[in-house]
Amino acid sequence: MKKYLALMLVVLMIVAMLPAHGLADDTPEDVELWNALNPLNTTVTFLNIGAHPDDERSDFLAYLSRGLGVKTASLIANRGEGGQNEIGSELGDGLGIIRSNEMKEAAKVTGVKAYHLSETTSDPIYDFGFSKSPEETLEKWGEELTYERLIRFIRTYQPDIVMPSFQNVDTQHGHHRAMTLLSGRAFEDAADPSVFPEQLKEGLSVWQVKKLYLPVASKNQATTTIDIGRYDPIYGMSYPQLGEESRYLHKSQGMGKDIPVEPRPYHLKRWKEASSSEEEGLFSSIPYDLSEWAEQVPEKKLRSELKKIQQQLDHIVDLYPDRNAILSPSKQALKDVRKMLERIGKSALDQEVKNTLVHKLTLKEEQLQEVSFLASGLTLDTKISSATVTRGDDVSLSMTVKNNGENILRNIDVSLQAPADWEFDGQIKISQLKPNQEKTVTFTGKVPLNQAYTHPYDDALLMPSVQFTRKGITTTSTTELPQPLYVLPKLAVSTSPENLIVNTVDIKDSMPVRVRVKNYGTEVNVADVALQLPEGWESEPKQEEIKLSPASETEVSFKVSPPSHITSGTFAVKAMAESKNEVFNTSVQEIVYEHIDDAYYQYPATIEGVAFELQKPDTLKIGYVESGFDQVADALLNAGFDVTKLTEQHLASADLGQYDTIVTGIRARLSREDLVRHNERLLEYVEDGGHLVVQYHKPWDQWDQETTAPYPLEIGQPSIEWRVTDENAPVTVTKPEHPLFNYPNNIDSSDWNNWVQERGLYFPMSWDDRFETFVSMADPNEDPFTGGILMAEYGEGTYLYTNLVFYRQIANQVPGGYRLFTNLLSYGTIK
Repeated sequence: MKKYLALMLVVLMIVAMLPAHGLADDTPEDVELWNALNPLNTTVTFLNIGAHPDDERSDFLAYLSRGLGVKTASLIANRGEGGQNEIGSELGDGLGIIRSNEMKEAAKVTGVKAYHLSETTSDPIYDFGFSKSPEETLEKWGEELTYERLIRFIRTYQPDIVMPSFQNVDTQHGHHRAMTLLSGRAFEDAADPSVFPEQLKEGLSVWQVKKLYLPVASKNQATTTIDIGRYDPIYGMSYPQLGEESRYLHKSQGMGKDIPVEPRPYHLKRWKEASSSEEEGLFSSIPYDLSEWAEQVPEKKLRSELKKIQQQLDHIVDLYPDRNAILSPSKQALKDVRKMLERIGKSALDQEVKNTLVHKLTLKEEQLQEVSFLASGLTLDTKISSATVTRGDDVSLSMTVKNNGENILRNIDVSLQAPADWEFDGQIKISQLKPNQEKTVTFTGKVPLNQAYTHPYDDALLMPSVQFTRKGITTTSTTELPQPLYVLPKLAVSTSPENLIVNTVDIKDSMPVRVRVKNYGTEVNVADVALQLPEGWESEPKQEEIKLSPASETEVSFKVSPPSHITSGTFAVKAMAESKNEVFNTSVQEIVYEHIDDAYYQYPATIEGVAFELQKPDTLKIGYVESGFDQVADALLNAGFDVTKLTEQHLASADLGQYDTIVTGIRARLSREDLVRHNERLLEYVEDGGHLVVQYHKPWDQWDQETTAPYPLEIGQPSIEWRVTDENAPVTVTKPEHPLFNYPNNIDSSDWNNWVQERGLYFPMSWDDRFETFVSMADPNEDPFTGGILMAEYGEGTYLYTNLVFYRQIANQVPGGYRLFTNLLSYGTIK
């Protein structure tokens, strides 16, 4: 540590010349080794609790984990399924999978382990959208379920310090508040054997968190303030910069920013403490390392040996960056820790002290195994025949072990942790590897015919493992595959469209449905493709035979005919492919982005349908500026509207006057630079008689409150205050006689029924008097918003801005959402 601190003092003198973003050119190469060594300095464990991926306090966690070596984790309630997607069109469970994987990658940067209370897709602990109260949140999640999982995690992870990310105050998201509220209760309850006693019967122990903190905004509110802005020469950046590096990986949320190296005071307020201490500081009253834990042990010899182990750990850290010098002492320390674990286990110590020491020593054992493995110079390169397999497939996996160190390494065992019925070969022994020598071993197995399909949140199926023994001390390193292995169905079936509406005032004789079948198997597959239809429906053809070579896909076109007497309501059309007496009826959503692992999410191959009355002008011609964040244009096409998707070329030079209405997708100014560049052309289109419908934007989506709209229009912020989150909030139409609510559909109170997630968000906070308002709505016990639909005449045309979440209603086939949105679009034919 002395070398490290001395180096840091020198570097601090030149901090002003450092880059604001990215690693410095002179960064030491062995960051990997330091990441493993630094945690030997302390036994403290820290837990940050939040509600959504991105709630982790990345700058502070980077300081704790990378700066101090504290074992640090983030526990997040849900998967962020209810949010928006800034990199693609996935929403709901697909977005939750993206955000979970982004958090996993972000955590690697800061050295923070990421966990979730939510266990699967559509878990009860779901991101159902913005909530303004913890009570609503816990009612929807299930308070008992959420709390039981939280207590279970605390008793498993055993944190010394817990810090929720947000305070339980009215200005915070209800999800945040719920997790903070439960964290406060858990401080006492995790240590109470009468709370969820079944967990103790399963083998868990009660755990007393030592301190509970909350982050606060100012020093005046704080009991502890820490400057976390220090530059770290190991990483070539400050800890807040390191935190931003991790936040850049939350790409679906558009996070991360460039910041300079500068002081960053972090303010903490102590909320609860297990034992009072006159000294105030983050770690006061908490033993910081094994030497301090030794003071908790009454037996003199045990105290002495614990202190000796900590001295060994400090010495190993001081040897950085000499891997060769670290190898032997790290092995010896590993041996001593294991002996100490045996002694503590057999000792007559108080049970609480014994459990705590076993926990802390087990942590040191894990860390020392990682240190000694890195110090040995052993590396493992794993390759698999395919990252996707199907039942009955052969699987081949090669593992190349190389000795990059300076010592001859002996007694090396290479193995593959896998389900027992996969029948992989067992351990393969390598008698020795000389420096720079490598050896490749291959494991072959077969996917069982009854193997469950892989879910994106499942634990890894295959885990490569290498261990070596030196002087009787064994070190094991187990890793995951570079890309998780997925077991998928041989045939995946998807439909287009995914949703279907039947207009009861204009029932078509037939409607096109396309079924795409993909072969994930390694053999040619012949299958019969058909639709399972509601009673009274027919399809042409009834079924069709296809032949698919490996990794290929094909499409079958059907025409489905509803009965002429169909009534309003929901229905379902299911697609399936039958091959070799096996029916395949699930879609596989492939989620592929460069910054995260590939994921494959299965869901039923079902077209969800709804029949309802939808009047629409026969001559309405729409131009749609897609943002990539919604699929409204496709939904309108499927509903029989005449829609042209406007490209950059259209916006730059096409005759926009040919369209009765032009629509911009949600947040289109964020993703479409061409829309920003050609905003004046759209305003000219309105001035010349066009009707422009602009769906909601965030205030920072290149929205200029003075010039984007024809008249000033300011979007509300902070956004938490400018939304109606209750999807059932009463709506008052303030101008019920206006054509917007009467043509072509007569809008009544039933059209506001069954909305999903919310009414609207990012409501405008101010606008020019020339804008006309039409609706009023509010969450319970709040003042109403009147800006949900704003429209103004401009020249010969009209400009309409709406922040109501029509894209969610259309995606979920809410009839009233379709009908009202149709009216907003149709105004272009009657103004």
